[in-house]
Parts: sequence; C-alpha cells; structure tokens
Amino acid sequence: MAVVKESLLDALQENFGFSAFKGNQEAIINSILSGRDTFVIMPTGGGKSLCYQLPALMSPGCALIVSPLIALMKNQVDLVRSYSSKDNVAHFLNSTLSKTQIKKVRTDLLAGKTKLLYVAPETLTKQENLDFFRELAISFVAVDEAHCISEWGHDFRPEYRRLKEMIEQINDKLPIIALTATATPKVQSDIVKNLSLHEPNTFISSFNRTNLYYEIRPKRKKDATIKEIVKYIHQHKGKSGIIYTLNRKTTEELADMLVANNIKAVAYHAGLDANTRASRQDQFLHEDVEVIVATIAFGMGIDKPDVRFVIHYNIPKSLENYYQETGRAGRDGLEGNCICFYSHQDVQKLEHLMRDKSLSEREMGAQLINETVAYAESAVCRRKVILHYFGEASNVENCGKCDNCLHPKEKIEVKNRVTIVLRAIQGLQERFGSDYVVNVITGKVTPQISTYRHDQLPEFGEGKEHDAHFWNSLIRQMMLEGLIEKDIEEYGLLKLTDKARQFLKEPHAIYVALNHQFDVEGNDEDEDAKVEAQASADPALFEMLKDLRKKVAKEKNLPPFVIFLETSLEDMATQYPTTLEELEKIQGVSKGKAVRYGKQFIAVIDKYVQDNDITKPDDFVMKSVVNKSGMKVFIIQNIDKKIPLETIAKNKELTMQELLSEMETIVASGTKLNLDYCIDEELDDYAQDEILDYFKNCETSSLALAKEELADGDYSLDQLKLMRIKFLVVYGN
Repeated sequence: MAVVKESLLDALQENFGFSAFKGNQEAIINSILSGRDTFVIMPTGGGKSLCYQLPALMSPGCALIVSPLIALMKNQVDLVRSYSSKDNVAHFLNSTLSKTQIKKVRTDLLAGKTKLLYVAPETLTKQENLDFFRELAISFVAVDEAHCISEWGHDFRPEYRRLKEMIEQINDKLPIIALTATATPKVQSDIVKNLSLHEPNTFISSFNRTNLYYEIRPKRKKDATIKEIVKYIHQHKGKSGIIYTLNRKTTEELADMLVANNIKAVAYHAGLDANTRASRQDQFLHEDVEVIVATIAFGMGIDKPDVRFVIHYNIPKSLENYYQETGRAGRDGLEGNCICFYSHQDVQKLEHLMRDKSLSEREMGAQLINETVAYAESAVCRRKVILHYFGEASNVENCGKCDNCLHPKEKIEVKNRVTIVLRAIQGLQERFGSDYVVNVITGKVTPQISTYRHDQLPEFGEGKEHDAHFWNSLIRQMMLEGLIEKDIEEYGLLKLTDKARQFLKEPHAIYVALNHQFDVEGNDEDEDAKVEAQASADPALFEMLKDLRKKVAKEKNLPPFVIFLETSLEDMATQYPTTLEELEKIQGVSKGKAVRYGKQFIAVIDKYVQDNDITKPDDFVMKSVVNKSGMKVFIIQNIDKKIPLETIAKNKELTMQELLSEMETIVASGTKLNLDYCIDEELDDYAQDEILDYFKNCETSSLALAKEELADGDYSLDQLKLMRIKFLVVYGN
C-alpha cells in the first residue's frame, strides 16, 4: 500500500533535509513502497539516487543496489552515510574489500543495521554471496545504470544480462526498480525484457536539459584544435571543466599542454592505478585542479554540480555516450557549455576500433556511430535531435541554446524530394534501412539490389542529381518531422507514419535546412584551413589579407601560399597583429618571413583595426610542452641522417600525415630540410619537375586540387605534400 504524502515528506526531511520532492520522485517512491516493479528514466542531475535511497531507509530489511562502477559505489555509500548518524546504514561489497572488511559488512547485515548494500554485478555471480543474501530480509533490488543490460546501451556489461536469474536465486518475489539516465526506445525495451519486469510502473522524465548549450566545431589540425581549447579555457578562467578524449595517450598529451599554458589540469584514464585515479578525482572535486582530461573511464561516479563546460576532443561512440557525458555539465541548473570537435577522420578511427569485433557488434556499432554523425552534421536544432533520439517529441523550432539555432542555416524547399524518399521506402515494402534506401534513390547498383531486382523499381536512380550525403541528411530531418520512423525491434528499418501517408495523398511545401560545413570527405589541411578561417576569423579582414597576399605573390612571381600559409592569414584575422613582433607570434610566421613580407600586412591590419574600432584580443601565445621542440630536433636530425620517413613516423608513433604536417611547420618557420633522398625514391626527375612547375603557377595550396590538375601523373597526396614541402624549402625561405 502506498505511503501517505505527509509521512513521505517527513521521511524526506528527516533523512535528507529536503522539504520537497523533485519531478516524479514522490510517485516513483510510492511505486516501490507498494511492491511494484518500477522503471525510471531520469536524466543526470534529476535526483535519481534518492528514488531508491529513501524507500530503502523506510522499508524493513535491506535494499540491494546493483551498480556497475566501484568508484560510484564508494561515492554513493559516503553520501548516504553523510546524511546519517551511523556509518553502518550503508555498505558496499566488492573485490576491493579485505576479508576483515567483508566480515564486518556481513555482521552488520545479519544484525539488521544496514539499509542499503551496494554490489557489483560480479559479486552476484558468486554462489557463496547468493547463499548469504538468501538469509537476509531483502526489501527490493535496485538496478542502477540499467542501460548496461542492453547491447544497444552505451556501457554494455555482459554480467548485467544474468541479473534476473541471480535475483531469482535470492528471492523470486523481490520487486525490482531499474534506473537509468539515458535510454532510447530500443534500450528501454531491452531493459524491461531482460529484467522480466512485470507490468512495471514506468516514469520517464524529460531529457531536455534547458540550461545546456550545445555546439559542434570543425576539428582541424591537432595544434590548431588544442590552441582553440586552451584559448577557450583561458576565456573561462577559474571554471571547472571536463575534456573527453578517445585514448589514454591523448589525455596525457592534452593535460601536459594545458599545464604548460598555466591551466591546472590532470589526466584520468583506466591505465592509472586506483590510488592515482582516486586522488585525481578528489583533486577535481575539491577544485585543486580546474580541468580533468579523461577517457570515458571517468564520469559516472562524479557528482560535481558546478562543471561549467564539457569538451569532446573526439566524437563520442554514440549519442547516448554524448548525452551521458555532457550531462556532467551544469547539474546545479546554471550555465553548462557542451562543445564537440568533429572530423571525418575521428569517425574513421571509431570504425577502425571495431574491426576485430564480431559482425553483429560491428553492425551495431556502425548504427550508433551513424546516429552521432547525423547529430554532428545536422543543421536543425541540436536539442531537438537529442530529444528525438530518446523518443521525446519537441515542438520548439528554435531553442536559442545551440549553435544551429543561434546561427540558422538557409532553408530549401524539398516537397518533391521528400516524395521520392517516401515512395522509395514504400516500393521497398518498408523492409530496409536508410543506407539501402539511399542506394536505390541514387541509382547505386549493389549485389543485394541486383538480387532483389530493386534496380527495376521506378524510384531507382530518381534522385541521382544529389549525393548520398544529401539524401541521408534529408531522411534524418524527415524522421524529426515525424514522416519516417525506425522500427525499434528490427533496428534501422524505415517505416512510413500516418503523417507520411497523408502527405503522399496531399503533398505540400516542406522547408528544411541542410548543413554543408561537413560535406567534404577527407581532411585536406588547406580546405580545412579555409573553412576554419571563415568560421572563426574576421571575414572582411581575412579577404583583404588574401587579396594582399595575391598581389605580393604576383610581384615576387611566387604562388600565394609561399608568402604566408592560409592558416597564418586566418590567425592574423583573429589576433590583429600590428607590429612585426606581434606578427612573429602568428602561426607559421618566422622572424625572417615577418621581416621579408610583414610590413604591408601589418599596415593593412593596423588601418583596419583603427577604421573599425577593433578591440584587439589579449596577447595569446600558446606554449608548447617540452617534447614539442624535442620532436622538431628529432625530425631534423633523422632527416639529416637520411632515415626513411616511415621509420621516423613509427619511432614517434605518428601517422605519415602527421609527420608531413610536422615537417611543413618546421619548413614554414624557416628551417631547411633536404628531402631529396626520400623524394628520389618516390618520383623520377620528370615527375618532380612537373609538380614543381605546377606549384610555381598555382593560385592555391590545395593538394586535392593539385591531384585533380595533375591527374595524368596519378600522384598520391603524400607525394604531392612532400613536393610542396620541397617547394617551400627552395622558394619560401
């Protein structure tokens, strides 16, 4: 029977000191106390833990709390104890405890002193523990982070799959409460099935975190991205933040770079020993450090309310990961900025990580990555995309708290193209996913399409005037508009909605925004620099500097990129250098280059600053960590010794592209490198002369364009970049 409201409020006040419940808390607690299976989906910061802590304290016996992380258990136990006068009110039982400590926990449990026992799923796999729990009066079982039970969840744990059979061994009549902060409709279905929840009372709170700001930024060259992050943190001095990265090495490098630039930061990853991890977590909680740079091993056990920014240096593996990790920001309801750097190369890295997994795992991972890519490349409200992913409808067209809403993209009319998509799905009898539908629309013949004779459909090739990227973007927006839905049981199959069928009967104008910022596959640096320049630099000054560079290049009879690289112009249009000394601080500008070409450029910038009453940003020079100069010396010495470039790259754990970029930076700063020994192995004299002649007369530094213009030579991008570096050595210094 449900507990009356007054006694619930009294218990809340007595045990936690709160005078009122938040959201669905009261209804959830009543559901548990009445003995019903209960399913709770409540975003981070909504007060999820209290939903099982209070009924555990109010019920006879002890509640069993299944939790996936040891760090999270300790934090939760400490928190419950902090509200109580007795330490034995809560315990945890896991592999970190000694035999003496385990004996103490068991004694308190048998004496009925403990109301909450936190256990890892692995603890329940041991028969001796199950036998012991059968002797106890268990009030209910709470499964926290219940998304771990689903292979579609972002932290899948195989041990969670066995929870139901283990709970039944203890007592098959025990009520279960499953709780999670993130769950798509598919994951929700998996949780209910795998825990065999019997007609559960389900409580889904809104996933909308109205105080969070979402932004996607194009990820460029490594140094430029790190510089952008360092500048951002300096602009938010004294505020706490988390930076998530994909691997341990990057967390260490990035933390070192932040420390070198007077930012209190530490790295956190699973490769550190338990004491170091605990110490760094405490440093962050107690604000001895401002920023923690972490892999996804960090975060679930943290309850710091005033994290002001969460930066993703790499695209996350799934939207659920992203939502969970950004959920660390602004838990106090105040400002929280969520910035994610996105590049196609990072997507390829994620796909590469799945190469050794089973076919079903690879397919599943690809689906999750595609959803994240869809979010990153979308031109519509970021909040709307996130809410739709979690099965929550939103009628708000402009949230005012994401980059797409603050800077809306131009909309185009797509009535006829929407019709093509709907008819294609209909013609395929709603039995295929988006990739297959797009192949049919664009007229791409695959073995499967030939086998099923879908190349005979009237819709085959009907949309070939647009590429696959366009149609995928359109399909995602049609999902947001409720014209298409995905079957959650057979994940990925596209189905028409009633709204779509009505549209086919009475077509009407539909306007959508498409994002062209990420259309180009690959990451040619010069094209990247161009986009980045337009995105962050003063556009008017940037164009003036490009015109001046072209004029100077003609006078000197040199290609424009020899005067200054495009990234250097972008930096000038951001920093506004007005003296030669300031110009030397610009990326890729050596002292010699500043003296040789700088006067005209700083004159133009100075006049522009005065004419437009520009307030120059504070002088900002990003300091490199010590090993950066060590890297430069290592590369120069090894090239002097004529060591193969592949060996140099391998010894420094660099890709060939990263090594070539380092070499180009070295050359741009005025150091000569003699690369003839490796170029002669790659290209004969005729090919070298052809490429050098091309660079002498080209208008742009784009390697993609060079490859196209020199198509007869069939040169690789690496070969062209090597020759561009040689060209800079010969003509640029």
